[in-house]
Amino acid sequence: MDIFNQLLQGFITAATPINLLWCFVGCALGTAVGVLPGIGPAVAVAMLLPITVKVEATASMIFFAGIYYGAMYGGSTTSILLNTPGETASMVTAMEGNKMAKSGRAGAALATAAIGSFVAGTIATVLVTLFAPVVAEFAVKLGPPEYFMLMLLAFTTVSAVLGKSAVRGLTALFVGLAAGLVGLDQITGQARYTGGVPEMLDGIEIVLVAVGLFAVAEAMYAVLYEGRVVDSQNKLSRVHMTAKDWRRSWPAWLRGTAIGAPFGCIPAGGTEIPTFLSYATEKKLAKDNTEFGTQGAIEGVAGPEAANNATVTAAMIPLLTLGIPTSNTTAILLGAFQNYGIQPGPQLFTSSSALVWALIASLYIGNVMLLVLNLPLVGLWVKLLKIPKPYLYAGILIFATVGVYGMRQSAFDLFLLYGIGVLGVVMRRFDFPTAPVVVGMILGPLAEAQFRNAMSIGEGSAMVFLQRPMSVTLLVIVVAVLVLPRLFRAFRTPAAR
Repeated sequence: MDIFNQLLQGFITAATPINLLWCFVGCALGTAVGVLPGIGPAVAVAMLLPITVKVEATASMIFFAGIYYGAMYGGSTTSILLNTPGETASMVTAMEGNKMAKSGRAGAALATAAIGSFVAGTIATVLVTLFAPVVAEFAVKLGPPEYFMLMLLAFTTVSAVLGKSAVRGLTALFVGLAAGLVGLDQITGQARYTGGVPEMLDGIEIVLVAVGLFAVAEAMYAVLYEGRVVDSQNKLSRVHMTAKDWRRSWPAWLRGTAIGAPFGCIPAGGTEIPTFLSYATEKKLAKDNTEFGTQGAIEGVAGPEAANNATVTAAMIPLLTLGIPTSNTTAILLGAFQNYGIQPGPQLFTSSSALVWALIASLYIGNVMLLVLNLPLVGLWVKLLKIPKPYLYAGILIFATVGVYGMRQSAFDLFLLYGIGVLGVVMRRFDFPTAPVVVGMILGPLAEAQFRNAMSIGEGSAMVFLQRPMSVTLLVIVVAVLVLPRLFRAFRTPAAR
């Protein structure tokens, strides 16, 4: 009953005219960004971080949640019509959705994607409502040794799972940890790694790093390496589904949600695994799978799209309760929280209860808004595909530059922004994941503080981490994340390889 009352208070806060407006703008912007090929939610949130610095915290978080959700919804449009996924999450949708579009069934594909996203998002939001407070209540009982191990788990999961290579992921993490050390030492007050630059005494702004690594690097990479790609667009049919489409879609929506939600809850990172699993399940269960890969099967769009949105929504549980981001976008949302002096984690549900419940309530509201936006206005989103790429990326660079300069009016920040942008281009070129850099920067100083506190409790002995059951359990999980994938690869038969 207490959860219901808190959620009701959240709805009262989220339903104020200004917050509803921010939610609507976020959903519309997110959908528009999701529709544009190659521009994912991480880029959108990073680009708009500096713009909302002066906005009240609750409104800002609701705005970013709208972008986060909207971009996931919008990604299916470009995947189905152009076969150009804006995010890896939309790759599986493109496999069957684009074939449906070429067979003259683009409308049905877009409709099942939008409604499936709504169904999965709503169910996953209910899970967030019910389980996030329980996880937070348990986690609040942990001490410094457990917190340090929890952050170590965040480092390893984000680094080892998000990238194609664990070595590259850990390298990116150490870059972030090094950047997090810049500035004044938390205890001694000594300057560390500032190079004699006064602007570095306060540390490197996380907003600046997020904008440089995601928005600036995205634009520069597109200009340098992607060249002039001519996209061919399929004709858009009416956005509706036949009775047969409905019969085939609804079981796929529910199965996709059941597959996606657990992957969002655990800090395993990414939507690729649940979406591919959902696709494989639908292909296996289909009575007639001859449509798969030829004319396009509607289950192959409905299931993966539901799995994607269930994963994305359930990812709010580890973000809000443990402070562990499981994707690029949640890593930047973590930065947005910290920008307001709010640290996601077990204490968040007590220290910023009103904000958290308003955010959860806004997920329900945003879900309905997105369904209303997606079905009638899909024709408008399709027109966004005609924006020339040069104008699009020039706009991103202008937004990023003005936003970062507006934070401190410092020319040094602009040099740093574009230096980080170049680093982001190099990382993309050589397949280094960028999310571990942001996670390392945000959680690094916190992990350092918790490690020092834990060592004080243990009177200088590292055995303190092995004397507490929860700390040992987390340590075993960390080792498992790093070792088990390699053992599986080592023991596979030559035939399986």
